[in-house]
Amino acid sequence: MLRWLWLSAGVIALDQATKLMVDASMRLYQSIELVPFFQLTYLRNQGAAFSFLAQAGGWQRWFFIVLAVAASGLICRWLARLDRSKVWEAAAWALVLGGALGNLIDRVLYGYVIDFLDAYYGEWHFPAFNVADSAITVGVALLLLDSFRPRPAA
Repeated sequence: MLRWLWLSAGVIALDQATKLMVDASMRLYQSIELVPFFQLTYLRNQGAAFSFLAQAGGWQRWFFIVLAVAASGLICRWLARLDRSKVWEAAAWALVLGGALGNLIDRVLYGYVIDFLDAYYGEWHFPAFNVADSAITVGVALLLLDSFRPRPAA
């Protein structure tokens, strides 16, 4: 099922391209409203999801790098052993892998992850995210949905 790595590569390419565009065309903390509940806001996240450990003093960069490398290795191993009939599961893991590697690239190159997608309602803002985060979320959602699908009796 390593044939699904094209999906991971696509996620990485789209993630890195959008982050480079934001970095090249926006100032840090600049926002561009697209619709009344969604805007682009250029942020740099040194932590994990929801800025977890963002203020931890620097060690978290290496922790998240090691975690992403280990998780990526495990996902590749899982994909290699996955039965060919498990298409949804393979696609889901490929999305998670692409997202993990997209954010890993940022951590290695910059020491932070570029976030820029900002959904909000009034003054309330969901934590900013990026294409890699979106791929991870969709991948996990697919895994959850797939786990509820009925399986043929063995």
